[in-house]
Amino acid sequence: MVGLFVASPFVLYQLWMFISPGLYRHEKRYVMPFMFSTIALFVGGGYFGYKLVYPLALDFLVGFGKQFQPMITIHEYTDLFLTVILSLGAIFEMPILIFFLALMGVVSPGWMWRNLRYAVLAIFVIAAIITPTSDIMNMCILAAPMMGLYIVSIGVAWLVHPSSRKARADRKG
Repeated sequence: MVGLFVASPFVLYQLWMFISPGLYRHEKRYVMPFMFSTIALFVGGGYFGYKLVYPLALDFLVGFGKQFQPMITIHEYTDLFLTVILSLGAIFEMPILIFFLALMGVVSPGWMWRNLRYAVLAIFVIAAIITPTSDIMNMCILAAPMMGLYIVSIGVAWLVHPSSRKARADRKG
């Protein structure tokens, strides 16, 4: 896990060196904010999982079998840890994904708002799939930030969607 975080600047630098020759000068100015926000969101998701979700999941799993002697192997402990941290890190990338989908015109803020109830259903299904335990509390702990990120993503889509940008430009001009 530490190797993933230590190696990420080198890997991102190599990725940048591969992509940068194909970008125009005005496109290159968006790379630093994109990299900063991507890394910050992933680390924020991992930190959220480390501080909140992982301890609750571990307490539930150990407390679930109180009548037995819990025998957790290092493999099971590490597997649970990596599942929680990496899945939450990936989930916290939702605003970046919506940014690109809205920029390309695939999704619009209006469409996202109209389909909020389906998004809530999908969020709870995804939270149920990735939660390391079978209790509803951990599922809700995973679903709550996903809901917040979905709302933030609607705002991001409003900022970058071509029709929203055009409407804002028409009001100013």
